[in-house]
Amino acid sequence: MSNFIRTSTSVTALTILMTGSAAFADVSSQEVWDDWKNYLTGFGYTVEGDENASSGAVVVKDLTMSMELPDGAGSFSMVMPELSFTDNGDGAVAVAIPPVMPLMIAMNNPEAENVEMTIDYNTVGLNMTVSGDASSMVYDFAADDISVALSNMKVDGAEVDLGTAMMSMADVAGTTSMKVGNLRSTEQSMTSGAVTYTLDFTNPDDGSRAVMKGQFAGMGYDGKGSLPTVMDTSDMAAMLKAGFGFDGGFSYTGGSSSFSFNDAGEEMQGSSSSDSGKLVVAMDENQLMYEGSATNMQIQVAGGEIPFPVELAMAQSGFKLKMPVSKSDAEQNFAFGITLGDFTMSDMIWGIFDPTSQLPRDPATIAMDLSGKAKLFFDILDPTQMEAIDSGEMMPGEVNAVTLNSMTVRAAGAELTGSGDFSFNNADMQTFPGMPAPDGAVDLKLTGGNGLLDKLVAMGLLPEEQAMGTRMMMGLFGVLGEGEDSLTSKIEVKPDGQVLANGQRVN
Repeated sequence: MSNFIRTSTSVTALTILMTGSAAFADVSSQEVWDDWKNYLTGFGYTVEGDENASSGAVVVKDLTMSMELPDGAGSFSMVMPELSFTDNGDGAVAVAIPPVMPLMIAMNNPEAENVEMTIDYNTVGLNMTVSGDASSMVYDFAADDISVALSNMKVDGAEVDLGTAMMSMADVAGTTSMKVGNLRSTEQSMTSGAVTYTLDFTNPDDGSRAVMKGQFAGMGYDGKGSLPTVMDTSDMAAMLKAGFGFDGGFSYTGGSSSFSFNDAGEEMQGSSSSDSGKLVVAMDENQLMYEGSATNMQIQVAGGEIPFPVELAMAQSGFKLKMPVSKSDAEQNFAFGITLGDFTMSDMIWGIFDPTSQLPRDPATIAMDLSGKAKLFFDILDPTQMEAIDSGEMMPGEVNAVTLNSMTVRAAGAELTGSGDFSFNNADMQTFPGMPAPDGAVDLKLTGGNGLLDKLVAMGLLPEEQAMGTRMMMGLFGVLGEGEDSLTSKIEVKPDGQVLANGQRVN
């Protein structure tokens, strides 16, 4: 994971710079260019070009920005025939870049094939204006269209035509504000019109083909970040300790996609759509966080080894993951959540196990929200420490507390909900052998459980004796709740090892 993050960070930093999402500004064209060079070299790039300065303008010809990828994976470079910075005479600087710029990536692996590829970075009607001063800058940009497309690929020096890979954004506009001090701190916002992408690859060895196409009606980005003035992208743990961090999210409206795979004449195809969605990613010395969601998602899949078309839909879907990344003697927060809200499937799928429609086919929901506190005994992004963990030389950490903020499982006429809190004594590994002793309780409520068991028995999916055993367990751990076919239960775990159900000991 750390290699992926380091490589992505290095390449993305340069690419985003070209769209104006990483702003550089000062009162003169020379100072803008100097600041650009300082940023790129601080990020680990080698910058070479023929620089020509005149009154109010700097023109750089044959500019090359290159970097060695981590762990000897290869190299990355970007070439510009010409780049210019021009004073506008009003305290602002205009930046002009060529409409087509090649990004060249070389993957050199002594144990595998060497791959070289060129990706063209294209802009139409791009305007960039920088204002402010050396300590506080504002970067405004707009473009009719920005796109990236695979231009060519070589494997061991031979040209390979895999097909098409491209992405395009129309009507792009945005602003970046940046303050330069001990760190470069940025705040960014961007919007776009229609976004389209196409991946159409054919394997030259066997003729198999994979096609994926998609679009969004609109897209937006808002975020902030901080960068050390000098960074070693091969040591992400050190970068984080030096102040590297970001917190940003993409949102979209009107998303749709389609795909097809053809292998030896066997074809699989499908499509999906959603009304809106978002993806938020944050990372700093204390945490790594991902959070995403989508509304009114619909999925259709057919072909391949699937004997019939599959149609699924969800009104709400989402996930959340938050975890510490750095060693600390203090407790750190973590969280996990997942939502599959109002899930439905086609009658054809229902008919496989419920042909007589005995089960209610109301939308189903699975949702869970967990949070807690833990101590991490190593830096996750430090390869040496990761190797020690993998070899068993170090303990990864300990869990100190877990909170079940909410849980809902609703399907086929039954619903289970719950919440609770537990703390863990990591000094006591004997009360519950092999695990830290828990102390806490969880409250549960089940409605419609007996009715669901009756239907499963009538359908022949559950033997009567198993249903009877389940009812006995429900009676042991639950008490009658309010309303028909309702049970509640409070499960407690005491520090001395007692397990109680509704106040009665069960162990």
